[in-house]
Amino acid sequence: MRVPEWDSEIEVGEDLARALIAEQFSDLDVRSLRRIGEGWDNTVWATGEDIAFRFPRRAIAIAGVKREMAILAELAVQLPAPIPDAGYAGVASARFPWPWFGSRLIAGREVALAGLDTDRRGTLAVELGRFLGCLHGVRASIAGALAIDPMGRADMATRVPRTRVALEQAAPLWSGGDRAAALLDAAERLTPDTEAVIVHGDLNQRHALVSHSGGLAGVIDWGDTCRASRAVDLPLYWSLFDTEGRAAFRSAYGPLGEDALVRARALALFFDATLAVYANHKRMDELEAEALHGLNRTLTD
Repeated sequence: MRVPEWDSEIEVGEDLARALIAEQFSDLDVRSLRRIGEGWDNTVWATGEDIAFRFPRRAIAIAGVKREMAILAELAVQLPAPIPDAGYAGVASARFPWPWFGSRLIAGREVALAGLDTDRRGTLAVELGRFLGCLHGVRASIAGALAIDPMGRADMATRVPRTRVALEQAAPLWSGGDRAAALLDAAERLTPDTEAVIVHGDLNQRHALVSHSGGLAGVIDWGDTCRASRAVDLPLYWSLFDTEGRAAFRSAYGPLGEDALVRARALALFFDATLAVYANHKRMDELEAEALHGLNRTLTD
């Protein structure tokens, strides 16, 4: 299966990463660079001093990189868990045509790699709820520069049809699509949500990092940050937690309206189906399994 939107346009390997960092940040030790990972839009290399540099892989990611470089430092000091601060701003050059940046490495693992049991998921639910409650209450000077839900993630008239397509694509891996039909029909009938708080914008299972104890180690990949309904950041409420975990999340976060939870549930199905197909394509077995479990959790009250 070939999925072109996941392919890179420029691949930043070790030699190029070393040359770029050495050229613009000569005080850093680039002798022992290590590859941290890659997503759809970025490849990450870390130096010996644990500075993690994110290099765009596709031109479509550049706007998000610039947004992160503009806002992360202000957000980082206001949140109860680490996020990148873009303290090392790399500029386009003859070697590499796009901006890039580095931040202190956040020591954590993706949820799919953490092997969380029920108790540790409960810990994560509390800390993620607290983090998002704080984020959604931030009144930052950069807020006015952020677009309002540019990807239409809180607009169910747009998002539900895309979710149905994602579930169809995931059908060879997961047979629960029919069980989601009534949920998606209800979501599609919701009127637009005009709320506009600062949101992460793409908070899926790869972007919330977990500590050894199960707590929230940090949140990465802020390229889709915008102002939107708080529902945009709540898919993990459904994907990661059981009934008790969701209650713990709400206790830490604060009151949540039913419409917001319905929107978040539709988004959870979209994210998990998309991640399952992506992980299958990339042979990322643990991520595929977590995404499929997420689909099942999302359909469980």
